[in-house]
Amino acid sequence: MRAVVLDGVRSVSVTDVADPVLPGDDGVVVQVEQAGICGSDLHLYHGDLGEPGTRLGHEFVGTVLEAGPAVRTVRPGDRVLVSGVIGCGHCPPCLARDPARCRNGGTAVFGTGADLPGGQAEAVAVPAADAWTLVVPEDVTPTQAVLLTDILPTGYLGARRADIVPGSTVAVIGLGPVGVLALECARLFGPARLFAVDQVPDRLARAERLGAETVDASAGPVPEQLMALTGGHGVDAVIEAVGADRTVSDALLSVATGGTVSVVGVSVNMAFPFPLVLALLRGLTFRVTLASIPSTWDTLVPLLATGRLAPDDVVTHRLGLSEAPEAYAMFDAHAEGVLKVVLDPTR
Repeated sequence: MRAVVLDGVRSVSVTDVADPVLPGDDGVVVQVEQAGICGSDLHLYHGDLGEPGTRLGHEFVGTVLEAGPAVRTVRPGDRVLVSGVIGCGHCPPCLARDPARCRNGGTAVFGTGADLPGGQAEAVAVPAADAWTLVVPEDVTPTQAVLLTDILPTGYLGARRADIVPGSTVAVIGLGPVGVLALECARLFGPARLFAVDQVPDRLARAERLGAETVDASAGPVPEQLMALTGGHGVDAVIEAVGADRTVSDALLSVATGGTVSVVGVSVNMAFPFPLVLALLRGLTFRVTLASIPSTWDTLVPLLATGRLAPDDVVTHRLGLSEAPEAYAMFDAHAEGVLKVVLDPTR
């Protein structure tokens, strides 16, 4: 079969690899119908994580081809979405759909290493399928199903963990796909003012259409702009959706006394200079989230089914799997108004 393989820095290829096999009695093999390219994939693309030969992708939806004898909740022929983050599937946190707290050291992300090949491929093996797959609900669109595998739950948890209350002020820093979805989810909690920070004009325009007050990061220091917009108080909650040192620092410097910074951007900097004295004097809450994707499905599926959330237009580009090198380059460069790219393995 074909799969997207990391060759080196800013280099991927579509390569013939061995077909997946059942990863155990509790696993399934899924024929992939759609696979997203995520901002987190760029950490591998840039050489910050991973090794050449890694088969990429943690956002995928497809049809079960084969199921092990211990699988109870899905069967061959079912259309399923798969959590991009998984655990062992058997400990109490995993059974509670919380892979980020797996007690057996099993927390892993598809497509980040050789042990768990990714879903930007024609097929993929999924262990512990009862814990990490969900039959696609009838009221969920195919696009929404892809978003439920990672970035919509991540955006939602970023907002939920920001301690947003009705009437508060909120800023989202970084308007990539996760940031836009965090912006949409933040509205569910009733903020009075919602600020959206980026420096890409079409992303700022999108946020304005969603009802946010926009802040152009290229126009001056973000903390100074947000302080001015809030009368010098800062915002009550900041959701950081980039993971860069500068944007995390901007979040910490923009939040009000007693406020919360919720980071869902992925940082790989082990030496980030955290301003502990600032956090102490302002009484800040600082949270970083590796999303336990399945824990959000019971909340998000009804919101999608009733139209309270309608995130489909986050996907701006659809290309064939064979076009993955071009898709990665375009996504990395923010070219052609790209926000979210989905790959079709049949092409």
